[in-house]
Amino acid sequence: MSRSTARLLVCLGIMLAGLAAASAGPREERGRFNLGAVEATPPSDFARSLAAAARRQVSYFVFYNSSYQKIPYPMGDVPSYFGVCTDVVVRAYRALGIDLQVQVQKAGVGTGDTNIDHRRVEVLRKFFARAGTSLPISKNPDDYKVGDIVTYYMPNGWLSKTHIAIVGAEKNLAGVPLVIHNRGWGVQAEDWLFAEKITGHFRYGGPR
Repeated sequence: MSRSTARLLVCLGIMLAGLAAASAGPREERGRFNLGAVEATPPSDFARSLAAAARRQVSYFVFYNSSYQKIPYPMGDVPSYFGVCTDVVVRAYRALGIDLQVQVQKAGVGTGDTNIDHRRVEVLRKFFARAGTSLPISKNPDDYKVGDIVTYYMPNGWLSKTHIAIVGAEKNLAGVPLVIHNRGWGVQAEDWLFAEKITGHFRYGGPR
């Protein structure tokens, strides 16, 4: 076989491979690069806005600090460079005009301490169960929609045994939603939804 014929065959092979890749491209890209994919059934505007408000917190450096601090009431907050998992949730709702510090007190699910009640996972879990909608706890990622609240029990947690997170709009390559939370290393959007035992799954859009 001459060199020119061999080169021609190589070129034809490359062209055929390119055409095959082009025809399969969109399907493969959906499988490989679906980080940030949207829901087939779009969530409510509020839920998407809540997740976006939580996601914006990833841009700010936050020291994990769970110490008790006196804060104003209402709209009280610890310094913005401090925070724990509950603060991610509180600050996301507050960005949409809903003050969980006040709502928790109105619901009577804490001890009556306006400085700390809304910053405790178990208090928020009771609050969302009472004031929001309780949803199934499952291993099916499709059950967890953007803006949902998920609480956890972490038997081996070194900072806390309980945890709370917001379901984000992004997904991993398998289609499992990321969660937005702070488990000790600042606010992150992380592939962590099923990492620990889920104790609660809620949806809350504000006072009814």
